[in-house]
Amino acid sequence: MIQNLLSKNSSHVQKFSYQPLRNYLDMVYVGNISIGTPPQQFSVVFDTGSSDLWVPSIYCKSKACVTHRSFNPSHSSTFHDRGKSIKLEYGSGKMSGFLGQDTVRIGQLTSTGQAFGLSKEETGKAFEHAIFDGILGLAYPSIAIKGTTTVIDNLKKQDQISEPVFAFYLSSDKEEGSVVMFGGVDKKYYKGDLKWVPLTQTSYWQIALDRITCRGRVIGCPRGCQAIVDTGTSMLHGPSKAVAKIHSLINAKHFEKEYVVPCNARKALPDIVFTINNVDYPVPAQAYIRKNANNNRCYSTFEDIMDTLNQREIWILGDVFLRLYFTVYDEGQNRIGLAQAT
Repeated sequence: MIQNLLSKNSSHVQKFSYQPLRNYLDMVYVGNISIGTPPQQFSVVFDTGSSDLWVPSIYCKSKACVTHRSFNPSHSSTFHDRGKSIKLEYGSGKMSGFLGQDTVRIGQLTSTGQAFGLSKEETGKAFEHAIFDGILGLAYPSIAIKGTTTVIDNLKKQDQISEPVFAFYLSSDKEEGSVVMFGGVDKKYYKGDLKWVPLTQTSYWQIALDRITCRGRVIGCPRGCQAIVDTGTSMLHGPSKAVAKIHSLINAKHFEKEYVVPCNARKALPDIVFTINNVDYPVPAQAYIRKNANNNRCYSTFEDIMDTLNQREIWILGDVFLRLYFTVYDEGQNRIGLAQAT
């Protein structure tokens, strides 16, 4: 629901909206949107690691489309075909299709004439088994499909939100309670003050990482490196050498494509500390080692990055990190705010 909050520094009414997210096994956080007139419902990942919105279309016969809700353009009186083919690639799969535009609703917020992708083909096991239909990208326009306006920029342009700001609170272990808020920040979701970090570039939500330490010893990012803050990634991804070093430190053993750690290590192992803009953000063992309820095994949440992303050392801080730290994404001032989540 939209709340009118008086912003501290002025008397204008802030336009602010909450969107609840469902936490699926601490692996992915999904929310509902609708597209078209009358509205067609979809569940999407609100993803800070990409910039485009897309959903399956009725023209898609891939396995991933057949098992998910699909958009029917002929059922919407406000749909326009933009006459352009698109291809999008993600860490976990690919989609190809075409570009359309229509009215998109996120809770009480409405984005009219919103460009979005309609898939005609989807590949990748992740999309087949996904609990979401599509993806709503929240990164910068520079990595969006050329000639389109992102959802956030459209909401700001159409005066649906007063600031191009959004924030995520991600719950642990339970399905309910997670939220993405648009247009402002609700203080009840974090403790202390937000610490602001400038972006190093405006494509992904990318920041400088000072170093990664354990018991005061540098174990990663020794000369400083880059990190992408990504709500659409479950784990903590880093360069393979650095991840191998962490795995030997925590005594993780390779087993069936994963790294297994004795479960009692969750209580015994020290924090791994990410230092960002001279502030320490500890990640305790209970966060970086996840317990699988099905087989009672415990796994490391550190994973190799595809080293092809670029030649510099880069880390991806996914949901493992974001459950611990409430994050504010401020596109107006090109910065991220971090504070301990409540």
